[in-house]
Amino acid sequence: MNTVLYQFLVEVPTAAAIWSALLVLALTVLTVLVARPERDPAPDEPVVDPAPAADPATELADLRRYAEEVAVAAAGAAQTARRWREAWLAAQEEVDRAWTAYDEAESAARRFTGAAALPAPRTPRTPAEYAGRERWLHQAAVAAHWRGELPVERLRDVFAHRDGWDPRRHPVEQEVLLARAVRDGRRDAYRAAAGRERSAWRDAELAAEAARALAAEAYAAAERLRPARLPAQRTATATARTALAARWRPARVG
Repeated sequence: MNTVLYQFLVEVPTAAAIWSALLVLALTVLTVLVARPERDPAPDEPVVDPAPAADPATELADLRRYAEEVAVAAAGAAQTARRWREAWLAAQEEVDRAWTAYDEAESAARRFTGAAALPAPRTPRTPAEYAGRERWLHQAAVAAHWRGELPVERLRDVFAHRDGWDPRRHPVEQEVLLARAVRDGRRDAYRAAAGRERSAWRDAELAAEAARALAAEAYAAAERLRPARLPAQRTATATARTALAARWRPARVG
C-alpha cells in the first residue's frame, strides 16, 4: 500500500509538469501564428505584386503634353473672351446711339406740350378737307418711317386707322401724335438695346473668367516643367501671372 501511494505521488506531478510544458509550447506557437499571419497567406487570397515605380521620363512627357493642351485651351479662351468683349463694346455703343435718339425725340415731343392745349384751327369739314388730312397723315408717317423714326408696326397702324390714328383729325393734332409715337418707339428701342448690352456684358464676364482660369492653369502647368527657382524669382513670376489673369476683366462703364 505504501508502494502504490509512493508511485502515485511521484508520477502524477511528473505527468502534470510534462502536460504543462506541452500546453505552454502550444500556446506559444499559436500566439506566433496569430501575430504574424502574413507569413502563411491563405491559399485562396491572390498575391498582389507591389506597384512598379513611375518612370520619371513618362511623368515628364505627361506633364509636357498636359501643359501644351492647357496652353492651347487658354489661347482659344483668350480669343473667345476678346470677341465677347468686342461684342459688348459694340452693344454699349448701340445703347449710346439709342439714348441719343430717344433724347432728341423726347425734346421734340416736349415742344408740342403747350400746343396740345390749344384748340385745333377751324377748317371747313368737307370730303376734300378730310381727304387732305388723311393724305398728309400718310405722307408724314411714311417719311418718319424712312427716317428710321417710326417702326413698321406703327406705320401699319397709321394706314389701318387703329390705335388712336384718326385721319379726320387736324394735321396739327396728327403732328403731335406722330411726335409722341416717334418718342415712344425710340424709348422702346433704347430699352431693348440696354437689355442686349446687359446680356453681352454677362457673356463677356463669363468668357473673361474662363480665360483667366485657363491662363492661370496654363501658367501653373508650365511652372511644373521648370526647375526650382529662388523665392524672389517666384514672387516676380506670381506677380506677372496675376497681371496676365487680370487682363481679361471687362471694365464696364456705368
